[in-house]
Order: sequence, then C-alpha cells, then structure tokens
Amino acid sequence: MQTIVKGKTSEVIINANGPVVIIGENINPTRRKKLITTLQVNDFSYVLELARAQIAAGADILDVNVGFPGVDDVKLLPEVIKVLNEHFDIPLCLDTPNPLALAAGLAVAPPRTMVNSVNGEEKSLLAVLPIVKEFNAVVIALTMDEDGISQDVDKRLSVADKLFERAAKLGIPEEDLVIDPLAMAVSADLQTALVTLNTIKKIKEKFNANMTLGASNISFGLPDRHSINQAFMTMCIMNGVTCPITNPEKLASTVLATDLLLGRDDYAMKFVAHAMAHQEEKSK
Repeated sequence: MQTIVKGKTSEVIINANGPVVIIGENINPTRRKKLITTLQVNDFSYVLELARAQIAAGADILDVNVGFPGVDDVKLLPEVIKVLNEHFDIPLCLDTPNPLALAAGLAVAPPRTMVNSVNGEEKSLLAVLPIVKEFNAVVIALTMDEDGISQDVDKRLSVADKLFERAAKLGIPEEDLVIDPLAMAVSADLQTALVTLNTIKKIKEKFNANMTLGASNISFGLPDRHSINQAFMTMCIMNGVTCPITNPEKLASTVLATDLLLGRDDYAMKFVAHAMAHQEEKSK
C-alpha cells in the first residue's frame, strides 16, 4: 500500500514495504520552553531553526505542533504553516487536538498534508474525519477508543478495523490512513513493547497498512533512553512500521542502517551519503 503526502511541489511516498519515511518530531512545545516564548511574540525564527536542522538530519515530513496553555492555535497554526512553506518545500503533519485549528491549518496547507490524528472515539471520528475528507488529507489513526489504550492486541486491531470502516463510509481511501499501533512506556509495564510489536505484526498481516508511532515513548522514565529507542526503532521497522515520528538528529542513522540491512538501500547509497554528510558536519 502506498500513501502519498505532499508539500508545495515535493512528494513523499510512504510504502508499506519500505524504505522508511522519517517524520520529524521537534516542532513541539513539549519540553521546549524557547519554542513557547518565541511563538508567544510571533517570532518564528526558532521554528525555522528546528525545521532546518531536522531536514538536514534526514526528516522527510515535519510534524508541526504549536499547542501550549493559552495559545490561540486557530490563528497561530496557519501562521506557522505559511512561514514553513515560505522557507521549505517539505510535507507537513499538522498535530493538534483542536478541529478548528486543524481546519484553519489545512486551509493554507497543500492538498495531501498529513493530520495527527484521529482515534476510535466517536467524538474524534465525527470531528476529524470530515475535515480530512474535505481537504483531501492523510490522517494518522490511533488504535485507541473510549476504553483508552488496551493492552490486548486484538482490541487494538479491532479499533483499526473500525477506523478503516468509518473512513470508507466518508469516501476516504484506505491508503490515506496511517495506523498508529501505539507505544507506551516500558518502565510502567514490561510487556508493553511486546504488545506494540505484536500489534504491528498483525496490522501488517491483515491490512498491509502504513504505520507510524512515537517510538521514543517506549523509553520514558528510564536511563540511557537513546539505546532503548535505537533498539525499539529497529524492531518496529522490521515488523512493519513505515513512517515513525522521531527526532532525526538522533535516530536517522538507526533508521537508515535498518533499511540497509533489510535490503532496501541499493548499493548502500542513502546510508553512505548520510554518513559522509554528517562526518563532514562534525569535521566543521
């Protein structure tokens, strides 16, 4: 299955059989006080700095979240999208729980922009899917519903079924849903990584759908998070994740190495180019 996401003139194809597409996670006010303080005064220089660094590190799509307490995201999200599109030609993923902000953002974004996200709750389905349909967007679909995030693999699979069914009723094609099997902190439950990996396997087998997830959630609360994130990222890709949301400055090399070892990088060209570019950067 192929999912197409577009920028102004650029196009990214997410393929259920790889290679992996990286969605850069860093334009997000969580743990970034500087982003909040600059956005509060309509200073977009730090947003551009975060975007530029992620693109240089290997991001194919940029997740854009401008949510923080007191923000008028209906006004701010479109402004940030316009600024990013003025400076870069890269597809965006609009990350907001506010349907009004989502619609305002998609109104100024190119068709085939990605949306983060919808889930199996009735209120989410009713609020988000019509907007996705209206703007011909691609949507990340979380495998959770009114009962929360289940530790039962079959329950997560049934939510995925529901998401595909409800999207189809609105005429949204199955390739426009990117399923998120959900990763939770292994520090809280030692079995949660296995639940996620088994969910990925079953979604791959049943739907052959494109999948994403916030891979770094797995290491929350533990030391040496980077080592855990590297190992988990490789496991997720091997089992079927095609477009993880991650920090490309930390994990692009892991993603490219995994693609290489899975035979998805002809003559190792992408891995070698990335390694040489970053070797040059370090020498500077």
